[in-house]
Amino acid sequence: MGVYVITGASSGIGAKTAEVLKERGHEVVNIDLKDGDIEANLATREGRDFALKELHDRYPDGIDAMICNAGVSGGKVPISLIVSLNYFGSTEMAQGVFDLLQKKRGSCVITSSNSIAQGAMRMDVAGLLNNHPDEKRIVALVKDVDPAVGHVYYASTKYALARWVRRMSPEWGSRGVRLNAVAPGNVRTPMTKNMLPEQRRSMEAIPVPTHFGEEPLMEPIEIANAMAFLASPEACGINGVVLFVDGGTDALVNSEKVY
Repeated sequence: MGVYVITGASSGIGAKTAEVLKERGHEVVNIDLKDGDIEANLATREGRDFALKELHDRYPDGIDAMICNAGVSGGKVPISLIVSLNYFGSTEMAQGVFDLLQKKRGSCVITSSNSIAQGAMRMDVAGLLNNHPDEKRIVALVKDVDPAVGHVYYASTKYALARWVRRMSPEWGSRGVRLNAVAPGNVRTPMTKNMLPEQRRSMEAIPVPTHFGEEPLMEPIEIANAMAFLASPEACGINGVVLFVDGGTDALVNSEKVY
């Protein structure tokens, strides 16, 4: 059995993924701000450094998978938190455990979002994150942005994550580590409880084919099963993929787009 590390596994999708992996006999390490096996604020450089040191101290022989899932949605939190936690909290944690993954020819899964295919993001923000990833500078640029437009920055960070996965996966794969992303639809989690009324209306306006005529929120297990699969050796031939797990919503909205 393997060692699987998950960020943001104290609730929601992360917690369900941890549950699935534990049921399969794996050792699961939860890194989260509260109630984690390793408690750290991944929105800060100090928190990431602490968590990475803990992992290297505990697992010098390597880990089998890293699932970077910690994140926040837009609407009620500072834009700087969305940028620091969603993007840098994922990419720096992934890069920080690359050596541990390489020791076991493991895999890394990043949580993106199906919002990346719905045109809600700002490409200039995504471009800054991917091409000029200076966290302090970007945080300074967005510090006065109204949190009410946070959903735009949320989508921007998730787009940047998906593009980062695509860019890095060839090199990582050639060195023995697979790198993929999951793009969930709207899921029943503590995060979606914070939706603004207009966000909820927008969500309900686009039906989820597999939930047609029902509650539009998916269940965490639907995403967790996909994450556990991508992180596992059973997915050994999959690298650089952004897997939409949204009940067919992306196909509904972008039916002519095949690649």
